Amino acid sequence: MHNSTHDVNATPAPLSGLRVLDLATLFAGPLAATMLGDFGAEVIKVEHPRKPDPARGHGPSKDGVGLWWKLLGRNKRAMTLDLSTPGGRTTLLRLAATADVIIENFRPGTLEKWGLGWSDLNAANPRLVLARVTAFGQYGPYARRPGFGTLAEAMSGFAAITGEPDAPPTLPPFGLADSIAGLTTAYAVMTALAARDRTGEGQVVDMAIIEPILTVLGPQPLWYDQLGHVQPRTGNRTQNNAPRNTYRTADGRWVAISTSAQSVAERVMRLVGRPELTTEPWFTTGAGRAGHADVLDEAVGAWVADRTREEVVAAFEKAEAAVAPIQDVRDVMRDPQYEALGTVTTVDDPELGPLRMQNVLFRLSSTPGAIRWAGRPHGADTEAVLAELGLTDRDLADLRTEGAL
Repeated sequence: MHNSTHDVNATPAPLSGLRVLDLATLFAGPLAATMLGDFGAEVIKVEHPRKPDPARGHGPSKDGVGLWWKLLGRNKRAMTLDLSTPGGRTTLLRLAATADVIIENFRPGTLEKWGLGWSDLNAANPRLVLARVTAFGQYGPYARRPGFGTLAEAMSGFAAITGEPDAPPTLPPFGLADSIAGLTTAYAVMTALAARDRTGEGQVVDMAIIEPILTVLGPQPLWYDQLGHVQPRTGNRTQNNAPRNTYRTADGRWVAISTSAQSVAERVMRLVGRPELTTEPWFTTGAGRAGHADVLDEAVGAWVADRTREEVVAAFEKAEAAVAPIQDVRDVMRDPQYEALGTVTTVDDPELGPLRMQNVLFRLSSTPGAIRWAGRPHGADTEAVLAELGLTDRDLADLRTEGAL
């Protein structure tokens, strides 16, 4: 079980000694930095002195403190710096000389305009990895457009296949494309660092948010290329197997059932008292069953509707058929499997007291990650970070006067 009480002094975290500057805002870039911080990297979150990361104000807050930030800003030291000022530029180059990774999500050309492009950063530190996270990538006809994850969810084909067949295309109610890009960026950074171990040189990661979601969508381009096949909207159904849907229980709750394996499909039909369907010629393939989804959904739906969620889940488990309750966050917080894994953990926070949030992303058997602290206030660590860099009180006062801090 991984939890945030792991003695971080027992074994060094796998990424300790790695220094990451997080210059990005909102979700994709900052999430990548969070992932690195969770496994021991020293992450320094650099925000504009007068315009903090908008993620601090996203969603509900408590006592004026944004809660999303507590999650996204965890394991990060928070400092302020206006990169567009001469002092801000000089200070960032000094920071870059001490760092292994910079993650940024300005529109292409912005860093260059401030004299902080790849040539400047690479000159300051040839071992630096610069991860550039933008909606559309660093070049191409859309590169300079402003963009958000929503545009990627629309452009990639995700929205087109999501929703009921006769209803509008559906966007996800959370940052899906951004999060996929964030996880991918963390992997891209680790890949570039592995290359640096061999070559001694850093490089640029060009991450376009519109791309990783396309990989997650599966073989659609291949199907279209080879067969002209365009995946339609099918709601909760799929063209690959049936029954696969959500079904309402007698107590007004819901369960999800999937039959990706033939043996599971047979068990389900026996369980719901319709064994004769398993002898139909069309029942022998997933696609065949999908073509008769109405019959199968009717059979499963009628059986489920007569039983409570607890009874349905227990019966399916006994029959070794795949089922899951449709849980909301209240159920998640008390689910025994998540509890056993320590998936939601408690972090002590000086501003808000104990906070429950998602734990680190995976368990490592000998060098686990840990949440050392939740998101810190805007600029909380500016002076400490710059003093470590060797700046004097006089230097800090000059930067303040200039508006750089």
